[in-house]
Amino acid sequence: MEHYISELWMHYGYIGIIAALASGIVGLPIPDEVLLTFVGYNVSLGSFTYAGAIASGFAGAFLGITVSYLLGLKLGLPLLHRVGPKIHITEEKIQRTHDLFEKYGPVLLMVGYFIPGVRHLTAYFAGITGLGIRKFCLYAYTGALLWVGVFVTLGWKLGDNYRYVEYYVHQYGTKLFFFAILALAIVAVYMQMTKKAKAQNRV
Repeated sequence: MEHYISELWMHYGYIGIIAALASGIVGLPIPDEVLLTFVGYNVSLGSFTYAGAIASGFAGAFLGITVSYLLGLKLGLPLLHRVGPKIHITEEKIQRTHDLFEKYGPVLLMVGYFIPGVRHLTAYFAGITGLGIRKFCLYAYTGALLWVGVFVTLGWKLGDNYRYVEYYVHQYGTKLFFFAILALAIVAVYMQMTKKAKAQNRV
């Protein structure tokens, strides 16, 4: 991965980072967290600026998540069933993300970036279910900025120890998944309570 990112930087600059991250979000087998933390590590070396790293990371996530949403909106679930297996998106991942989206709705767009195996599919289901563009933009782009910011900053602050992020993502991916689900549930409950409070205030 380090060699791959270095080649991207040397030949394409920030545009290469945008293209790689967008491809990973759409579903190609690119380890996005590793990419972002390595970019952050290069910030600590002075190869990238912090602002440039965040901007290019967000641009890549923005592009990838938007393309996924439009594909889901225009082509629907059959696209995932047909193309998914070719890019390591299994039926199990599709079903799990479908169930989560049914339960938590657009909030999953924000939290899904941090859930292994779910990040690549949330925008597809947002499009498939016909989620409005305003809601999609609010949740998807806010989540993208948070996700990029977390992993670029981790790589920057950890410096030579940035590889620990890759280790923990792979070693504790399942635990991170359940932690993200817990956070998702808390957010959902909070939103529900807020809606009830607003409804009561109107009465």
